[in-house]
Formats: sequence, structure tokens, C-alpha cells
Amino acid sequence: MSPEIRNKYQAIIGLEVHAQMLTKSKAYSSDINQFGDKPNNNVSIVTMAHPGSLPKMNNKTIEFAIKLGLACNAKITQQQNFSRKNYFYPDLPKGYQITQDLTPICTDGEIYIKDDNGNEKPIKLTRIHMEEDAGKSIHDIDIYDTLVDLNRAGVPLIEIVSEPDLRTSKEAYNYLTEIRKLVRYLDICDGNMEEGSLRCDANVSVMLIDSKEFGRKVEVKNMNSIRNVQKAIEYEINRQIEKIENGEIIRQETRSYDALKNITISMRSKEDANDYRYFPEPDLQPLFINESQINKIKADMPMLPRDLFIKYTKEYQLSEYDAYNLTDSKDIALYYEEIIKHTKNYKSAANLMMGDVKSYLNQYGIEIINFPIYPKTLADLITLIDNGKISSTIASQKIFPTLLENPNKDPLKIAEEMNLIQDSDENEILSMITDIIRNNNIEAERYKNGEKQLIGFFMGQLMKISKGKANPKSANKLIRETLDKL
Repeated sequence: MSPEIRNKYQAIIGLEVHAQMLTKSKAYSSDINQFGDKPNNNVSIVTMAHPGSLPKMNNKTIEFAIKLGLACNAKITQQQNFSRKNYFYPDLPKGYQITQDLTPICTDGEIYIKDDNGNEKPIKLTRIHMEEDAGKSIHDIDIYDTLVDLNRAGVPLIEIVSEPDLRTSKEAYNYLTEIRKLVRYLDICDGNMEEGSLRCDANVSVMLIDSKEFGRKVEVKNMNSIRNVQKAIEYEINRQIEKIENGEIIRQETRSYDALKNITISMRSKEDANDYRYFPEPDLQPLFINESQINKIKADMPMLPRDLFIKYTKEYQLSEYDAYNLTDSKDIALYYEEIIKHTKNYKSAANLMMGDVKSYLNQYGIEIINFPIYPKTLADLITLIDNGKISSTIASQKIFPTLLENPNKDPLKIAEEMNLIQDSDENEILSMITDIIRNNNIEAERYKNGEKQLIGFFMGQLMKISKGKANPKSANKLIRETLDKL
């Protein structure tokens, strides 16, 4: 598609994100909520909806939903009712799903993302509501039959519905990334799309740039990674534009994304915006939430990524790149927070985290929670550099590797045992510099004639002779002063 045609249109995108909650039991029964168990092991008469069995509310799901609402600055609905959403699938034993229709637990709110130009943009939320998951139909084990695993049936879900505020597939990618980061910070969902604990449906339409009316939306399902969400939306935008340009009408339908072919495929038409039959759930009492409950949950809220990002960039004066990487993972942020309890050199701590620490984690494929060195030990290492005891090069190349093998050892003790403490005796360093200049008089003459970059050559010679023990800052100053006197 030519840029001229593509630029005539604007995409309108809204996302519906389902997050499985990390509760021990299911939404309305005591069945175990655990991924990876043998099929149809975590079921009971409540999950199977046997006659006479009654659902019972899992209070943890309420707490988790309120946490997410507070994190998004949403309004908490204080009186709520539950509904039955009726539809039939082989993996939905009851023939309906217990959900919240007219009284979602959270309304309004917003999530901040970066737009395509890197500017902050708020994405408004329509609602956050609680419901239960269906089971899972498995199509790739038996070549003749579809198999059904009901372990997932009844698992508690939070559905997060955005306003149609997203305009590009990249914005959708950034939005979903922020959702995943947020639920992980709150410890309410592991955010693993590959296992289905975080799932996303996209509503996509296009319209001419100067149009006042949205186009007819198409729902896209079955995207099992954030990258695939972006690719599916981009494909769907182009597909709709091509149809409109060819004089065809966009049908309101549900489409499935085929990641191998990178196309969307029609699943079913959806003539009405809402094709479910809702009615009140008679077996669950209304839910009442008071201010004291909300305040108690608010008091226990963990630090949130956006708040940390603002603190790191505004208060600690870190770059946006550093702040983004430090807040990308809750465990990384927690580790960094522990380091800066013992040092105020925020930039050096960030450099160490993004450099040597991250390199080690990537090399061995481990998470920061399994990193062997304690945060205070790294803070002590930074202090040694700040006090001029060792250089940053020595810290990275000598002491850090030794700490990985001996994580309980004091960095100062290591430096002393390996004879790495920097020589701060200016007279001794000056004597070395004099000898270096005498033995390299051609380079000294070139420096005098204007090749000032040769300062690096003399620094290299000094570090070689001093075995890295010369203080780089004072040594650089002494070299310049000595050469300038020639």
C-alpha cells in the first residue's frame, strides 16, 4: 500500500484485555487455580455447574480488582451486582459466564503510554470488571476430535476495557506492555501471554482523516504475544483501507489472527454490537465496598512503574532510557531501590545495573531474584569508586567477577588482597609520567604541535605501568599539566 493512500486514513483502536488473577482458588469455588496441572484435575461440582451447587465469591479477586483500579485512578463502584452472560461453547460447562454487566467494579481511569513520537499519552478506560474464565478446547492432540480441559473453567479474570483512544499498532503495543507491567507490579497476574494468563482482543476500525464518524469496527482475537497484537492490528488496518479503497463495505465481524501467515481470518459475523443475553445472577448476593476497605488496600499498594519513572527522571536526574529499563521489571526496580538505600550515586548504580548486572543475567538466562550479589555489596563497590580507592574499570573487570564467585566478601577486602587500591601519591605518579614522556618523545612532540588526542596514549601507558592503580582523574590532570609545560 502506498504511503499516500495509507496517510488518508486514521485507525481507531480499543483493546479488551483479560488478566487471569493469581489467586490460590477459582473465582466462585475452592477449586485450585494452577496452570499446567493434568487436564480436568482442578474441577468440582461447582465448576461443572451440577444442579444444586452454588457459587461463593472469592474475596481475593475483589481486592485484586480494586488494586488495579486504584493504580489506574479509576472510580471504585461501591454497590455491585453480578450477571450471567449466556453463550455456548463445549468448554463452558454452565452454558453461561458469571460476570459484571451493569455495575463493573471500576469505571473510568487511565493508563499512560508513549505515542509513536515518544510523548506521554493517557488512554482512557471504560471499565474494569471481574468475571470467570472458560475452559480450554484443544485441537492439536487428536486429529479427529477436539479435546476439552476444564481446569481453566472458573479461573478468576479481570477484564480491562479501553476507550477507542489508540491510533496506531505501536500505541497498542505500548498500551499492552504497560498493562502487563502494571499487573506484574501489583502481583495480581503473571502477565504470561504464551500461557494465556494475559489475553487481548482488539477492536479496529478506520476512517478518513477528516471524518467525524468512526468506521465499522472489527474484533480480532487469538493473539498470543504483544508483538502479534501489533502485527495483527497493522494487518487489519491495511486490510480495511484496501477494502474501502476498492469500494467494498467493512462487515462487523470477529476475526482470528494467523501468526504464521500474518493474516486475519473471518470467524463469525457480529451483526449486533452485543449478541449476549445478560440477566442477573441469582446465586450471588450484591457486593458492597466501603471507603475503609478501599483505604486499607490503598495503604498496602506497592510502588508503581510510572511513579518510579517520574522519580528517577525528575529527582534522580536519570535519563528516560535508564529509568525505563530500571522500571521495566518490578524485581529490577526493587533491587535498584535496595542499592540506592546505601549510596546516593544514582547514576553509577543505574550504570552498574544496566551494564555488568544485566550482562550477567542475560548470559546465564536468570532473573534478578537469583543474582548472587547483595544490593548493599554493589553499593559498597560504588563507594570505593567514588572515594577514589579503585577505578570503574578495575571494579568492572576485577572486583565484580570476584564478587560473583564470592558474593559474601567485602569489595574493599577483595581490592586489598588483589593489590588493586589506586595509588594516590602524586609524586610517584608524576615520576611515572616523566619517564613515559621521556621514552615517548616523538608522541610528546606531536601533542605539543596540537594532537591533543594523544592524551589517551599517555594515559594508556600510565595505566599499563601502574597496573591500573593510578587514579584516572588525577593522572589525566597531571599528564596534561606535564605535557603543557614542555
